Amino acid sequence: MERKQNKTAIAVSSHKLKIKKVTALETKDLHVYYGNHLALKNISMPIYKNQVTAFIGPSGCGKSTYLRSLNRMNDEIEGCRVEGKIIYKDFDINQSNVNVFEIRKNIGMVFQRPNPFAKSIFDNVAFGPKQHGEKNKKVLQEIVEKSLRKAALWDEVKDRLNKSALALSGGQQQRLCIARAIAMEPDVLLLDEPASALDPISTSKIEELIIDLKKDYTVVIVTHNMQQAARISDQTAFFYMGDLVEYNETKQIFTNPQEKQTEDYVTGNFG
Repeated sequence: MERKQNKTAIAVSSHKLKIKKVTALETKDLHVYYGNHLALKNISMPIYKNQVTAFIGPSGCGKSTYLRSLNRMNDEIEGCRVEGKIIYKDFDINQSNVNVFEIRKNIGMVFQRPNPFAKSIFDNVAFGPKQHGEKNKKVLQEIVEKSLRKAALWDEVKDRLNKSALALSGGQQQRLCIARAIAMEPDVLLLDEPASALDPISTSKIEELIIDLKKDYTVVIVTHNMQQAARISDQTAFFYMGDLVEYNETKQIFTNPQEKQTEDYVTGNFG
């Protein structure tokens, strides 16, 4: 029997265009354990190039755990074990012989709370390139300006690049952290609730930035804000209790989901 189309109060943005989907990153049969606890169960899904993919679901459902798996940040957690494949550029980055620092250069990450270094704005953005051997001051200046422009922050800070990054507002600090990630010229940007600690105006700027960034990057965002997911993402994945319940185009997820659990969650009838 055909499912009756579900109508929700969440409006899905019309900015998305139909484009050919090319896989940038993919997991196959991914399991994540914290000690004996199975936090993610057999997750297989592609992440598409130059699209924004949103992960939604209640707290503790596994969406941040999955996000951290994509550039092996879970390696930093004691007792965490990851099984299965994470395919990037045709090889499995979950193998033990992979250069994790090189992976994180190509798959950058921005965390929930802004975490600028206690350095100048310039040195925050130039930090990664310097660590990877770039010493030419002119090149570093070009990288810093380009990154700050892409992060929609240049006009606000260009006259105080030598001032402490800690003097910036929360929203500016988060855009600085995005610029710091961009400076490494990644293919993929992972954003773990990047606007959850920000005011509505700063949140709006971050959302506009994310939509703009997908021209050059593949963007993956974890968010508790379903309206945000509907506004800015092309694809949405709904996680629940370590399972990937449903993954589809955002419009489909919010207007005509295929799974009852998804429908209940996006309509607020969950729990």
